Amino acid sequence: MRPTPVETVIPASSAIAASLPGAYFHDAWAITPDDPGATALELFLQVSSSTPGWVNTLMSLRNRVVAKLGLKNLGTLSALDPAKPASAYQPGDRVGIFTLFANTPDEVLLGDKDKHLDVVLSVHKAVDAASGKMLATVSTVVHVHNWLGRLYMLPVTPLHRIIAPAVLQNAARAVPTA
Repeated sequence: MRPTPVETVIPASSAIAASLPGAYFHDAWAITPDDPGATALELFLQVSSSTPGWVNTLMSLRNRVVAKLGLKNLGTLSALDPAKPASAYQPGDRVGIFTLFANTPDEVLLGDKDKHLDVVLSVHKAVDAASGKMLATVSTVVHVHNWLGRLYMLPVTPLHRIIAPAVLQNAARAVPTA
């Protein structure tokens, strides 16, 4: 049986922690990766490529609705180039629905900036002091800029709390055991 994602706090050692002051929304989910040697970006690509179909359907619906408000069509979470290895991505590149901001073996920062809000997502790897196991913590921080950002977050906040652990759980199911 695969580990279930656990809601947690944003790790203090994560670069995303610096963006917490003034955040409108933030959350963090931790899971034990099947491949503890994978880089943070490799883990993100594994998770994104196994996004449940219902999540991609919601993203497509989101894109149709927000187009009427002049917001970006982000595509779907799993819209990745399967031939492009993690090592080929550079800051500024699009990685699915996000732009790559920063990338180290133990943490990747991705996000999007728009007129209504800024979102940053981190995949942070660290050894859990209690268990000695590698943990991957996926954290999201959102800063809204105006009433449109607050309106946008009304449905997104509760949906995100369902989608984030579901995507992580689905990715855990998709990776075969050794």
